[in-house]
Amino acid sequence: MPSRRCAAAAAIAIAFATAAPLSGARADTDPEALVNALNAVFGAHPGKRAAHPSGVCVKGSFTPTDEAAKLSKAPHLTGKGPWPVVGRFSMAGGNPAAPNTQKDIARGLALHIDLGGGNQTDMVMISAPVFAAKTPEKFLELLQTIATKDKAKIDAFFAANPESTRQKTWLNAGPVPAGYATTSYFGVHTFTLTNAEGQSRIIKWQLMPKGGEVGLTDEEAKAKAPDFYKPELTERLAKGSAEFDLTAILGQPGDALDDPTALWPEDRKSVAIGTLSIAALENDAACDTNMFDPTNVVDGIAGPENDGIFLIRPAAYAVSFSRRNQ
Repeated sequence: MPSRRCAAAAAIAIAFATAAPLSGARADTDPEALVNALNAVFGAHPGKRAAHPSGVCVKGSFTPTDEAAKLSKAPHLTGKGPWPVVGRFSMAGGNPAAPNTQKDIARGLALHIDLGGGNQTDMVMISAPVFAAKTPEKFLELLQTIATKDKAKIDAFFAANPESTRQKTWLNAGPVPAGYATTSYFGVHTFTLTNAEGQSRIIKWQLMPKGGEVGLTDEEAKAKAPDFYKPELTERLAKGSAEFDLTAILGQPGDALDDPTALWPEDRKSVAIGTLSIAALENDAACDTNMFDPTNVVDGIAGPENDGIFLIRPAAYAVSFSRRNQ
């Protein structure tokens, strides 16, 4: 990846971690408290991310469709490509030993798209269309409640905050994904795409495997090793690239814009934006030397203005980044 960006990563992380909250985020939101709360639930694991600690670094490319430029003037959506990509598949939560067979944990896919000249843009997605909490304050309360291990308190939290049950319900409704390359990934946040004519659309991202989703039965999952995803991906990539279709789900008036726990109606139309091709495994250092930051967007793409979870992510990631690199 561009060396300028990587060389500055540590300094940027420290700056984010010590800076005032981003515009739109609540002033009383403490990104360090979020990381501490994750550690209280899952334990602190030196050298590991506080969230999504178990993962596989990969490399590949992104090629836009002709339709992409009709929605956005972003360089990787208007240029022909292919654009080099470094990505990381991962298991959510904070336990590096979480088994790949656990159904109710989201799988993640984070991407750096190399735009040339030392510049890149990022995408961060999970295998559910919703996040576990509406605001940073609710996420902190959720983690702190779970850390008590008090069933009555945990049940009371979910009763008072039913939106925080949606992600687990979504994941448990489907099978265990058969591999990182055979599940769909969603952007839980909304983005505004603006084209060269100044026309804008609200969208959400979705990545779908070109070969279709593949799941395991409960019996098949029980027969798998706890860490079977990396060997499965290695074997798959030895036979050829794993490809995904990137689509933009088009929002409509009345759709939630700043609530990452909100599900959009299933009848929303989508536009084919491009093909993500994962070609090979990559050295972990390529994924660990800087942060995957969903707020790192380019002209033609804008994140939500009042989504506190979106806005607090880089600051919280920076706390985790600086700790694991100490």
